Amino acid sequence: MSWIDRALGIHPAALVFRSQRSSILAANIANAATPGYKAKDYDFQNALRTYTGGRALSMKTTNENHASSSANKNYGGLLYRVPTKYSSNNNTVEAEVEQAAFSENALRYQTSLQFLNGSISGLRKAITGQ
Repeated sequence: MSWIDRALGIHPAALVFRSQRSSILAANIANAATPGYKAKDYDFQNALRTYTGGRALSMKTTNENHASSSANKNYGGLLYRVPTKYSSNNNTVEAEVEQAAFSENALRYQTSLQFLNGSISGLRKAITGQ
């Protein structure tokens, strides 16, 4: 793992994960009226386990095999969402649940982006000697 990967931490992978999850949640919302459509989502714990290769994240990595790049990983596979109310057309999309999940995901994406921006800004200051 390079020094830049250590400096940026998990946030680049988090952005990729949040982006992929946004696409899935948007597809769920778009198919809210499609008969038989099954809502899907990622399980965050499973995605984190996939990213870390089953290892727990630590504050400091001591081996270059820890927390490898995850730009093209499938984050633990998609799971079907279990609905809380019955639908007559066998559609499992609950618009309010999907919209809340989409909003939360967008907020977490923005947070990771801000952390990443802060890390890059700090690196830039360190490199230029400010």
